[in-house]
Amino acid sequence: MRPAFLNCSPSSCAFAAFLAAQTLVGQVPVSSPVPPDPEIRKILVDRIDTYRQSVGIVVGVIEPPGRRIVAHGLLDQGDPRALDGDTVFEIGSVTKVFTSLVLADMVQHGEVALTDPAAKYLPSDVKVPERGGRQITLQDLATHTSGLPTLPSNFAPKDPANWEARYPVEKLYRFLSTYQLKHDIGSHYEYSNLGASLLGIALARRAGMDYEALVQSRITGPLAMANTRVAITPEMKTRLAAGHAYALNPAPSFKEGIFVGGGGLRSTANDLLAFLAASLGYTQTALAPAMTAMLNVHRPIPPAGLRAVSGNQEIHLGWRSGRISGEHLVWKEGSTIGYWSFIGFDPKARVGVVVLSNDGSSPVEDIGIHLLNPKESLLGASALRPPKERVEVTVDPKVLDGYVGRYKSSVEAATVTREGGHLIFDPDFGQRLEFYSENSQVFFYKLADWQLTFKTDSQGRAIEMILHGGGSNQRWKRIE
Repeated sequence: MRPAFLNCSPSSCAFAAFLAAQTLVGQVPVSSPVPPDPEIRKILVDRIDTYRQSVGIVVGVIEPPGRRIVAHGLLDQGDPRALDGDTVFEIGSVTKVFTSLVLADMVQHGEVALTDPAAKYLPSDVKVPERGGRQITLQDLATHTSGLPTLPSNFAPKDPANWEARYPVEKLYRFLSTYQLKHDIGSHYEYSNLGASLLGIALARRAGMDYEALVQSRITGPLAMANTRVAITPEMKTRLAAGHAYALNPAPSFKEGIFVGGGGLRSTANDLLAFLAASLGYTQTALAPAMTAMLNVHRPIPPAGLRAVSGNQEIHLGWRSGRISGEHLVWKEGSTIGYWSFIGFDPKARVGVVVLSNDGSSPVEDIGIHLLNPKESLLGASALRPPKERVEVTVDPKVLDGYVGRYKSSVEAATVTREGGHLIFDPDFGQRLEFYSENSQVFFYKLADWQLTFKTDSQGRAIEMILHGGGSNQRWKRIE
């Protein structure tokens, strides 16, 4: 990776060289606002070895004395290789910061305006929803205030890891042409993967290139972030931390398809520290005006009555911010099925933190916020309880056949089928999920803490199915 001080003026090169020297020595002054390495390592040991919340976590820190990496764990279970600053992770929704920076940079160059309607950069036959005579703008998409839902209602991937399967962009356009907004545009914060992804599509169409080429030309190329990509190289694949889901079950790689602008990038701690170095002004970059402009856009996240107790959190272009235990912080978290990520900074202290984990069921946002401001507590033991061990057993196929059929909840219907020794739960408007036998009546999903249980009649034929998960129990009556 090209050293940061090769992209600086003579006056800043000396300071950059000092930072690089401090990084190599690994010495951090006692006065550093971020906890010392042994304290960070203890947090990671607790998460991985005590609570089994991940297989491996990498933390990156940038501060006035330099940069440092603290890591614990492995690339994969049974893989003896340790993690480091060049280990590759899926970063999920942290991608949205990059998409918004592309927007801000294109605004700086006069190629688009924040107030441009999104429809301006989509095919002319696409009808983007409007409300009250107002059109959805690029800024509305970047700040999650467009009124668009989290995901389109006609999107129901049967493979939870493969969002691109059977969902071409034309299907997204059909959804937009029929959707009725439930809130006035710009008035209501609602996190929307759809909105951020549509922003990526619009900007790529305006630039005349695909999303990955757009990010490379605008951000990762100029900042020498060679390990931040959508499609990783064969060499990067050798450094890819294997993703894990609930109970550290192996998770498939995420295939984002047209939703790439909302969560499709892979990266490393070292690359993301380079991004923070530019954001905090340690590295001189032509992106500086765009990075500043991202934070000049402010829209409140919580309703008015909750703003004070929530730290007056705001959404900017890509970033979130708020006053956390007395300090103003800026951050973004992200996740996929197999990974969690965090990137954030304290603009006043000029300190930034990256946290990357190869487990998609256990958030790391509390670690990142705590490292930026140690006055903010980490999650407690009750929230970090190790996942329950569930072991697959063999069940008589005749018993499983008694569960096969059609079921209906209060909101939708689903089909249950048998494939070999496990059951397939296939809702009409949701993901196709595989459940494995814990015993003859209880079945578990390996990628999340969900279970199916069945009630049967005297002949062993199911009359009711209960889906447990997310703190609720959803009942499904058999209809066929």
